[in-house]
Amino acid sequence: MQGLDLPICGVVARWGIAETRTVIMKTVSIFNHVLGPVMRGPSSSHTAGAFHIGSMVRSMVGGTPKKAVLAFDPDGSYAATYEPQGADRGFAMGMMDRPLTDEAFFTALTDAPGAGMDLRYEVRKLPGADHPNTTDLDLTAQDGRRVHIVARSIGGGEVEITSIDGRPVLFNGTSWESLVEVPASQTAAAVALLGEDGGLLEAPAVQSVGGVARITVRRKHGISQSVLARLYTLAGGPLVWESKPVYFVQKGRPLFSSSADILRIAAERNWSLGKIALAHEAQLLGMSEDDVIEEMLRRYDVMVRSVERGLDPAFTGLQLLPSCAGSIFQAEAEGRLSVRSLHTRAAARALAVMHVDGAMGVVCAAPTGGSAGVIPGTMVTLAEERSLSRRQIAEALLAAGAVGMILAIRGTFAAEVAGCQVEIGASGAMAAAAVVDAVDGTAKQACDAAAIGFQNTMGTVCDLLHGMVEIPCHTRNGAAAANAFVNADLILGGYTNYIPLDETIDAVYAVGLAMPSELRCTSKGGLAVTPSAQALKPKCCGSGCGTACVSR
Repeated sequence: MQGLDLPICGVVARWGIAETRTVIMKTVSIFNHVLGPVMRGPSSSHTAGAFHIGSMVRSMVGGTPKKAVLAFDPDGSYAATYEPQGADRGFAMGMMDRPLTDEAFFTALTDAPGAGMDLRYEVRKLPGADHPNTTDLDLTAQDGRRVHIVARSIGGGEVEITSIDGRPVLFNGTSWESLVEVPASQTAAAVALLGEDGGLLEAPAVQSVGGVARITVRRKHGISQSVLARLYTLAGGPLVWESKPVYFVQKGRPLFSSSADILRIAAERNWSLGKIALAHEAQLLGMSEDDVIEEMLRRYDVMVRSVERGLDPAFTGLQLLPSCAGSIFQAEAEGRLSVRSLHTRAAARALAVMHVDGAMGVVCAAPTGGSAGVIPGTMVTLAEERSLSRRQIAEALLAAGAVGMILAIRGTFAAEVAGCQVEIGASGAMAAAAVVDAVDGTAKQACDAAAIGFQNTMGTVCDLLHGMVEIPCHTRNGAAAANAFVNADLILGGYTNYIPLDETIDAVYAVGLAMPSELRCTSKGGLAVTPSAQALKPKCCGSGCGTACVSR
């Protein structure tokens, strides 16, 4: 993965075991990793992540595989959630090159044979699995060539391919990524060929193994057919595996990687957090600032549509809960609750998005599917209350994205690794920063509001019932949306935060790593194992499919 120059010493997750070592901080894009992807619910790790892995491996076998056998470790999260959370459909959509938001999602498994793919899922012990979302993929191309890939979904829709036919790699979908294997004597010639068109994003990495050179390259575009043909003329002939990007290609350097960097830039340039994040994203992705604003507003409009859809009193499709967002919103409007409150309106809107997410509808991960309601609930309510301009909305969302970036760099968005505190807890902290930015607060105030948001959700477990993103996810999203205003106003009103955002996030991550696996998205602890939870049965379509009905 493309990294920054400065290493940090941190605590790294190895599936429930904390180890301390020096790591290189990764480069994170707000669009690629934080406020996005636009996806089908319910889970960015288990639906969008699966789709991204499927898309990447499809490109590596040259089309829809003839046969695909995907395996998950029984002790991991995918084993419990791949059916109820639609990961099985997500993988299928990616491998068949269909948009995740397409209605064909609901028939993806039955469509696979017609697309020429024999698709199977297995739960079995995976040697060396180092992440609860590790996936072992045994693929057969249409021409009979077999490829064995190991991948993992690491939170927020972000993925990594870690092994190709037993060769260690780290592909993350943010560029055209290739592994080229040539005789060691041909290393210089191969490197020269791979860089002659100016498409390299960074210097190739070369590893020599037993007389063979393994060359890993990240490029702005794919290797051309003419270069491939010339590579194949090298003595012994090369092996080439190439993966297409699943995100915007990251062409530039990051502007910041910590809240300390943000505060330094803010002091030097007198910029808000939203303006700093806007400059970062434009520089990293090679986009104009106007294009960044336009793309952010496209995602905001997806959020608005999911709010509107989930508030419909006739909404259906949840597997455990009856829809309630519309009735709560109406009760507030009619004055039938304890007080009239924008906090309740924000909470109801957050619930509405989670209704859509839980029914496998289209939402924008913010930063994950399981936390997709908080930021829309907060921002739609604030935009209405303060008559925000479209530009103000976009910059506020970018401010939220900047906070999420720091967590992605220093920790994770995966509840499978660190609990609900890094999903819904993160979205609440991000939303608090957005509120501060939208009302012209400083970058320091935005970071402090995010910090106290994290501090007040530290240690929150992920104990979803029956592996479904409904209980207690919906009410946690609602409460986090309401609390975003409280945390923002505490800072704007004069509360002094003494634990900076970077240190707070480090503490949150360390706490998450200390949680037992039963409390990290496995449905094996917390509320998920109470008698009432066990007695609650998901709605089923009665077709023998083994999964609950979902709304289209």
